[in-house]
Amino acid sequence: MSDAVFAGIETGGTKILARVVDAAGNILADGRWPTTTPAAALGDLLAFIAGAVPPGRKLAAVGMAAFGPVVCDARSSDYGRVLSTPKPHWANSNLRAALAEHLRAPVVLEHDVNAAALAEWHGGAGRGLHSLAYVTVGTGIGGGLLINGRPLEGALHPEIGHIRLARRADDTVPSVCPFHDDCAEGLASGPAVAGRLKKGADLAGDATLRALMGSYLGDLAAALVLAWSPQRIVIGGGVMNTPQLLGQLHRALVSALSGYEVGEHVKQADFCVLPAFADAGLEGALLMARGLARQGD
Repeated sequence: MSDAVFAGIETGGTKILARVVDAAGNILADGRWPTTTPAAALGDLLAFIAGAVPPGRKLAAVGMAAFGPVVCDARSSDYGRVLSTPKPHWANSNLRAALAEHLRAPVVLEHDVNAAALAEWHGGAGRGLHSLAYVTVGTGIGGGLLINGRPLEGALHPEIGHIRLARRADDTVPSVCPFHDDCAEGLASGPAVAGRLKKGADLAGDATLRALMGSYLGDLAAALVLAWSPQRIVIGGGVMNTPQLLGQLHRALVSALSGYEVGEHVKQADFCVLPAFADAGLEGALLMARGLARQGD
């Protein structure tokens, strides 16, 4: 399959990323667009892939890391369908199915955080571990658990962004989640942070707000430790680029456990870490595409 070409796609609440690579992993093209509508995304991606695949080469497979909630079960007739989401125009859309129809190539899909966890487990911050949690804090909040390289999935993928948190007594700012008044996404996602900032300010320069966000995210991480007991939590997303926030989150996590014995690893400095990959979801999508092609050999 030396002439094979693979595409990876990551759909996020704010942006869509795509990359085309050859069989050796060499990057042939990169693309980036704002997330607007499924129809616009389909047009952009089809044009991008058509222009990126060299003449005489074959698109062997496409991997897609998608924001959710989304149907990830390849056995389902709804495989790839986006469920209830606050993202306008995307509920009940199925970009995966549309891409497969137009490209006439297999398109494998996974929830974006599971795809990111896969990339970090294979060659990033989770390498060598048998259990790894990945959390993203950006336009939304999502999380997944990988055990021996396989994501935890049940009837759907985990939706940790909607875990309810204990709202601080002096926090009266309305939740940005249209479904819940006090879930993690509603209180501590990127839009939640933006809604709390004064005009012209940023999270890095607001120590009080940064401490509040760290405490909420620490509570969320504590819930994951108690429910999943991962060996490490990788925490990505735009909000986590804020200096000092990761350390505040980790201290809040340990504090939230209140001395309850869950293992000394939780207290280690490398228990909560940033991703090794700048675009872990996209890297995971490419891994899935190449893995799907190998299955078909």
